[in-house]
Amino acid sequence: MTKLDKLELQSVDVTRRNVEALAALFPQVVTEGLDDDGKLIHQVDFEALRQELSDYVIEGKEVYQIDWPGKLAAEFASNAPITKTLRPNIGDSIDFDTTKNLFIEGDNLEAMKLLQESYLGKVRLIYIDPPYNTGGDLVYRDDFSSSTQEFLWKSHQVNEAGEKLVSNTEANGRFHSDWLSMIYPRLRLAKRFLAQDGVILVSIDDAEQASLRRLMDEVFGEQNFIAQLVWEKGRKNDAKFFSVGHEYVMAYAKSQSTLRERKTAWREEKPGAREIWDEYLRLREKHGNNDAAIETDLSAWFRALPTSDPSKKWARYKRVDANGPWRDQDISWPGGNGPRYEILHPVTKKACRIPERGWIYSDPEKMQQMIDLGVVVFRDDESEPPFRKAHLKPLDYEAVADGDDEADTRAQDAELATQVRGSYFYKQSQVSVRHLRDLMGAKVFNNPKDHEVLSRLFEYVLGGKDGIVMDFFAGSGTTAEAVFDLCARSGLNCPVILVQLPELLEDNLKSATGSAKTTIQNAIKLLNQLEKPLTIAELTKIRIQKAGEQILASHNSSGWNGDVGFRTFTVDTSNFADITTTPDTVNQDTLLDLVESVKGDRGGLDVLFEVLLAWGLDLAAPISLETVAGHQVYDVEDGALLACFDDQLDEALIHELALRAAANTTQKVVFKDAGFASDAAAINAHQVFEQLSPDTTVKVI
Repeated sequence: MTKLDKLELQSVDVTRRNVEALAALFPQVVTEGLDDDGKLIHQVDFEALRQELSDYVIEGKEVYQIDWPGKLAAEFASNAPITKTLRPNIGDSIDFDTTKNLFIEGDNLEAMKLLQESYLGKVRLIYIDPPYNTGGDLVYRDDFSSSTQEFLWKSHQVNEAGEKLVSNTEANGRFHSDWLSMIYPRLRLAKRFLAQDGVILVSIDDAEQASLRRLMDEVFGEQNFIAQLVWEKGRKNDAKFFSVGHEYVMAYAKSQSTLRERKTAWREEKPGAREIWDEYLRLREKHGNNDAAIETDLSAWFRALPTSDPSKKWARYKRVDANGPWRDQDISWPGGNGPRYEILHPVTKKACRIPERGWIYSDPEKMQQMIDLGVVVFRDDESEPPFRKAHLKPLDYEAVADGDDEADTRAQDAELATQVRGSYFYKQSQVSVRHLRDLMGAKVFNNPKDHEVLSRLFEYVLGGKDGIVMDFFAGSGTTAEAVFDLCARSGLNCPVILVQLPELLEDNLKSATGSAKTTIQNAIKLLNQLEKPLTIAELTKIRIQKAGEQILASHNSSGWNGDVGFRTFTVDTSNFADITTTPDTVNQDTLLDLVESVKGDRGGLDVLFEVLLAWGLDLAAPISLETVAGHQVYDVEDGALLACFDDQLDEALIHELALRAAANTTQKVVFKDAGFASDAAAINAHQVFEQLSPDTTVKVI
């Protein structure tokens, strides 16, 4: 007879997974060994592996890579499993039952490890604004972070006795190493989250941009580098040499080859184009089919615009036909050496002058098709080549000419004219400061990012497609507001996952000075008024809630689900009691604790989410609680998972759940191991499911 299997509750052991991957690639380098529990496992014979790769990495040869004291420990930290969980907080959430957004309080390295099975390869965009390296100690001080003395010894600046080996020690280099050790494992985990067409954007300043670029080359691959954007935020007139008012945004793809294979081309609407189109629609309604009258009024509208208006830049779209505003466009073959053939002027009947680079259309037949469609416009005579129409809403005329019935020739349904973004953009930093101050009622964040800039950038990178957006340095919550704004404008539905350390504001206040100190004091005052914990995470949640309410009230695009809520979770110890206690440490109190596997302060919902994490299921899935055969049963995502953590489980419940699982094609069912009165009862439950719903996976915790 078979007893129900235990559900593994610790995060995935990436080292084990990597060993198995090596075994698939190079079976000859993997041997057998014993783990700490005496079980047989695969182990790598590193000498054999080195020999296998000797054509590429030869013993003793120098290799091009970024290195620093503590790198190996940081790499290990990204792979090491943890036995923690995410505990839900319904009271601190917004629209807990319906939202798809997640907000997690805790160290992001731990949070990402817990999330990785549920969201592996499912995130389309990651944006992070990590703490910049200002030369001070980092809040994220992981166990592998070096002390100053350790750094000096590892970097050969002092000997084992602490004596200096160089005349000028680079003590500030410790902070470079600490920063790299902090960001490295988090970037390694971030790559695992990205979908094959996913992109990561990382904000950074001059202090670590060079190191970050090399580090991301190593983690994501140099071939997946897309661009290093420059975000200019304003001039600093008190600078002694140059005004450094810019920051950078590093852009890397998970797989740039995938983007190319899918013919991905990022474009954005030309600023001001939508306003031109709206004015055209107003004039079309006013003048009907009188294109000349529309042209006259549209030209007057362009002239009346202030010079700073973005629509003024596109004043060439002043001509009008049945498909809307258009401007003239070159008809030459790009790059030169295009086809050369005669095209007769419709009035003079003489051959038109051929452009120096040749015609853009491959042959006379294609050219005639475009003439018939009204795309080609002739000049007064044949002395100059004709030109093409470029509409504000470009139409796929070539597809129409080729007889493509699906080609949309209606300007109303076409997309507005687009452009490629440049790698440099400007937005004054004080704009975001004022916006956030007005939203929160006081200045409670220093140096917030601009949500409108990020919203446009996210829209550009997502390319009009839905997808999960992640930010594991949530900070002031700008990413959430940017995503809400994007969805409200575009009609996309992009769930957002945010992680923020519950850093104590009072700790920061001790070392703060000047305006930074005032900002923290404002934040503490606000949280005290709201009777909230004095942490940055609490401020972040307040900002997200206020921003969501404001965006929901101001604009709602058709297609957007209006989701501005979030499920709140906290990184915490496992819900299950420690069963590794040794006999010599057991006393009466600990013995009583071991009777029940679930900790006394944890509820069924806590246990359920630990099960979802272990099984790699969506933490935003809909959950209902109902009574079945006298027991409390959780139904996740309309029967995809059924869970009961009650005691005294009886045959009536088991039979009812097995029938329901068979009817709903339920994939998974889970019980509490201690809920069965005996091993025989657990074995009987297994047999019932084998008989009534054999395709359902049943486990106990």
